[in-house]
Amino acid sequence: MKRLFVFFLSISILTSCAELQQVVESLPQGGGLSNADMATGLRQALDLGIDKQVTKLTKKDGFYKNELVKILLPEELQKVDDALRKIGLSSLADSGIKALNRAAEDAVKEATPIFINAVKDITFNDAKNILLGEDDAATNYLTTKTQTELYNKFKPVINNSFSKVGADQIWTNLITKYNNLPLTNNVNPDLTDYVTSEALNGVYKMIALEEKEIRNKVSSRTTDLLKKVFALQD
Repeated sequence: MKRLFVFFLSISILTSCAELQQVVESLPQGGGLSNADMATGLRQALDLGIDKQVTKLTKKDGFYKNELVKILLPEELQKVDDALRKIGLSSLADSGIKALNRAAEDAVKEATPIFINAVKDITFNDAKNILLGEDDAATNYLTTKTQTELYNKFKPVINNSFSKVGADQIWTNLITKYNNLPLTNNVNPDLTDYVTSEALNGVYKMIALEEKEIRNKVSSRTTDLLKKVFALQD
């Protein structure tokens, strides 16, 4: 990591061609990569994370049976869940949680084109900062570039998905039953906003998981360019 830092610092200062050449020669084998190679290597890493991890989330049970990203109930609805289970409606409560996750699985299908566009824009400076950063630096870059657009894209899809997977009817039934119980305060949560935010969190969490694998496991670097680029941060 120190060698990589010296390399980039030397590029920015450019004190002399001789000094720059000396720094380049001091890098690990394969370190003499072009600016374009570095940016392309980071794009490959993010593309791999999107293809391998985000695709999983779009499949049936991609959220519901993945404990890392499974969408649980917001705090306001925990009391709804508890109350319904106490009166023998556990299966209804379970179906409500499953419906939220089904909507997220449906919405994430919209994410890939937005991610691909963001990845295309990675520059050498972006690549430099990412390689010098933490294990989730590439994911944080992607989050900054896509979060607002993805939220705006996800929200209407999730709203429609609630109808498609029956979540709206299930949750109307759940909340109506709860609100009709004696000694309870009525609830009316914004589930669309909640599931949208949770779906986004799940997407970025899975990409970060793949990024960490590529950074820390040589065997996860599946192309020659990935091996060369990430060797600089080993």
